[in-house]
Amino acid sequence: KDRIRQLCQCPDAMVEFLIGGTQTNVTACAFLTKPWEAVISPATGHLNGHEVGAFEATGHKIIPVEVGPDGKLTPEMLPAVLEWHKDPHLTRPALVYISNATENGTVYTKAELTALSDFCRANDLLLFVDGARLAAALTSDANDLTLPEFARLVDAFYLGGTKNGTLFGEALVITNPALKEGFRYFIKQHGGLLAKGRYLGIQFDVLFEDDLYFTICKKAVEQSMAIRRAFEEKGIQLDSDSSTNQQFPILTREQMDKLAQKYAYEIWEEYDSTHTVVRFCTSWATQDQNVQQLLEDIRAL
Repeated sequence: KDRIRQLCQCPDAMVEFLIGGTQTNVTACAFLTKPWEAVISPATGHLNGHEVGAFEATGHKIIPVEVGPDGKLTPEMLPAVLEWHKDPHLTRPALVYISNATENGTVYTKAELTALSDFCRANDLLLFVDGARLAAALTSDANDLTLPEFARLVDAFYLGGTKNGTLFGEALVITNPALKEGFRYFIKQHGGLLAKGRYLGIQFDVLFEDDLYFTICKKAVEQSMAIRRAFEEKGIQLDSDSSTNQQFPILTREQMDKLAQKYAYEIWEEYDSTHTVVRFCTSWATQDQNVQQLLEDIRAL
């Protein structure tokens, strides 16, 4: 915990380890909102679209906001939401949830996150960042934020471990000192306190030695960008301008079947009657030789 505080340059931050991303999102967001309050989230946000209603099961409401192809929430999208929810018959928006990197693989720049942070603070909203892929965002060439700068702009976030080398675990960092009291009780009450919790901490302690965490994630991003360039050079359109470890090529059925002979990818969404968006991901464990083979097979499509 001390090592993470030092990395974030937040000596008074609260650091707690939880098992996985959904548990961390739900526990933190439910703790930070009162029973009559709601969370604003991009419609594509993981909390809204990929967690089986886990947050709503705590009795809170999510207010989804439609965002553009980059998956980013901007201050301009929020005034109408706040105006509509002035009605006391509706839930009160209290927290803004975003992911960095987004579900589309894009990254919030310093200017973008600063603008969103300023809006939240001016409108009595907390800002929480899902950091499952934060290491990919911070090591992307599109990023211009340091971890300490990022930490100062948000009220709470987590450093993802599950997607970045740990067997399990996420490191939640609450940087706003007014939000820390009672959180340990809340973790226990919601079944999030691991009896052998020291094993969570040990993993992060090792990952943050000699910059290992960011080194292995940067390599995954570089591998992903090589895959992106191969698709682009082949003339295959990408559905998202991702600069991180996820790429979203738009493939024909024939191209999908050809690549499926050797590679696992995720069906993302139907693009039109003859094309499908699929997702390729690299990780801390992706081998260079496998990436090289994929590049050759993309060129041969």
